[in-house]
Amino acid sequence: MAAGAGGAALGRAALAAPLVLLYYGFSIGITFYNKWLMKSFPFPLLVTLLHLLLIFGLSALARALAHCRSGRPRAALSWADCLRRAAPAALSTSLDIGLSNWSFLYVTVSLYTMTKSSAILFILLFSLLFKLEEVRVALLLVVLLIAGGLFMFTYKSTQFNAQGFVLVLCASFLGGIRWTLTQILMQKAELGLQNPIDIMFHLQPLMFLGLFPLFAVFEGLPLSISEKLFRFHEAGMLFSLVGKLFLGGILAFGLGFSEFLLVSRTSSLTLSIAGIFKEICILFLATHLLGDRLSLLNWLGFAVCLSGISLHVILKAMNSKGEEALKLHKEASSDPDLELLLRQTECGEEEEEDVETPQQH
Repeated sequence: MAAGAGGAALGRAALAAPLVLLYYGFSIGITFYNKWLMKSFPFPLLVTLLHLLLIFGLSALARALAHCRSGRPRAALSWADCLRRAAPAALSTSLDIGLSNWSFLYVTVSLYTMTKSSAILFILLFSLLFKLEEVRVALLLVVLLIAGGLFMFTYKSTQFNAQGFVLVLCASFLGGIRWTLTQILMQKAELGLQNPIDIMFHLQPLMFLGLFPLFAVFEGLPLSISEKLFRFHEAGMLFSLVGKLFLGGILAFGLGFSEFLLVSRTSSLTLSIAGIFKEICILFLATHLLGDRLSLLNWLGFAVCLSGISLHVILKAMNSKGEEALKLHKEASSDPDLELLLRQTECGEEEEEDVETPQQH
């Protein structure tokens, strides 16, 4: 029994390892890609809109291939249903991505990574506000550790930019709303959007419409007079830009798909643990490749924040194990107890019949 359990655990670990590496590749890749692209093409909202169009095309292609292979029709929502049920999730997602990309014009990769990790803080605050979680000392400790670590990381930072920090903080706030609404949307069985390919297909048009007004206000006029897009002197520059934008769309699509694979084949806990080590990898690469400067206090703040995130992951693991153990206990105990009770009743009735039979003789 123990050997079988150990073999199953090793099998899950062997399955998770390549999926984690795939997730790391897309997640770390798109972070450094966005910072690199903003240096040569400073129009983050336009980049986000073009990526949304590309993701929509790739998800439509994936749906068509899945339909040809299985023969089963895919989930299809009307525009009315999309606007009524998916619009809040789409708007928060588009603003989260758009503001995150916008912030790369002002902040370093290390500051972005650290601030973006505070999304867990907002998710916890929303959970406590809407009474999805009970107020516990451990949860308050998580909030204090993450908030304190974020303050220490940004305090007297030599590469701190207030405008970029506010953009990332707003993106983190919207990220907390985004993942809550997306989870609710995927859990509604009647919509049939459990597969992320389907939900990506339905959300991208709404996300495009939600982000376009922001793009028109802040980037429309500067873009119309820029040589970056409309006044190229060489065709090679245009083809180079198109290639860069296409690469970003592939990375964005791959990130969403790799997250789905990791969660569906392992668990959300695996994704959370992988996210912690991913942030360590990004900070290490940012300091060595991009020259981000971090003081001892900044590193200490990062460690404090990671300890809060790790505590949150441990609490999730303990809660999930407790719920699973309780479920197994109920399943194991209900039927045998009933069967034992019935056997005792039958034995009692047989003994009474044996006693009555001699008396009749």
